[in-house]
Amino acid sequence: MPHLTTDDKVKLYYEETGTGTPVVFVHEFAGDVRSWEPQLRELGRTYRCIAYNARGYPPSDVPGEVQFYSQERARDDIRAVLDALKIDKAHVVGHSMGGWILTLLCYESPNRVRKAVNVAGGGTAIRPLQNMVEFKVPAPDQIRQHYARLAAASGGVLEVEDLAAPYIAKRDLPGHAEGFAKVMRHMTNPLTRQRYNTLRRLPFITVPTLVVWGREDPVNSLEEVGMPTANGIPGAKLIVYDNTGHSVPWEQPERFSRDVLAFLTS
Repeated sequence: MPHLTTDDKVKLYYEETGTGTPVVFVHEFAGDVRSWEPQLRELGRTYRCIAYNARGYPPSDVPGEVQFYSQERARDDIRAVLDALKIDKAHVVGHSMGGWILTLLCYESPNRVRKAVNVAGGGTAIRPLQNMVEFKVPAPDQIRQHYARLAAASGGVLEVEDLAAPYIAKRDLPGHAEGFAKVMRHMTNPLTRQRYNTLRRLPFITVPTLVVWGREDPVNSLEEVGMPTANGIPGAKLIVYDNTGHSVPWEQPERFSRDVLAFLTS
């Protein structure tokens, strides 16, 4: 099982497909490497695609101390992936939490990012998300219900049981619930959301950026988060998917892969 090690000695699990110019995928708060399966398959035909599990998401390490889960460390982990794989500069695609972290990286280390794809990324809203504050580990049937919607939206590309199985298994995986809770406590802390708010950083981003949003996103709404993100980054291109919620890469996997490919090759 391939792992790489960060500067603070945390081991991150990763997968990669394809060859060529590297593309790094940063998953959402409730996701992991599997969140990017359609894109690893499709974009892997043209690019060297790399996806990793963030710290706190087994089989990556689950550090015990809460200070290991700061946004700074999450941002630095993208650089750690690049450094460990001897990559000077890569395209980076980030979804939700991953989009927030990607924005921080583009602001702080633009020299490491060729092009950025921000998919429903957080960071502009100071308020914590209520569903994160009140989060409880879902029952297996709840997990299946969630992925049934995504499987249906994929037009047969994805199967409910295939999507749900790894997350059902994670319910009993040692350390997973604790690690997930630590990430959540940090992400929902009002001081975190103020300190790492992206609004003041957006005007200084020079990395060519594609912003992708679902018009019916119930998590990071287009009006509250999507439009300020797209309007705040100089020269950013915005694509809005109708009849699509928060999980754009899964709800519209074929179209999303085409749009990302077109942007990266333009």
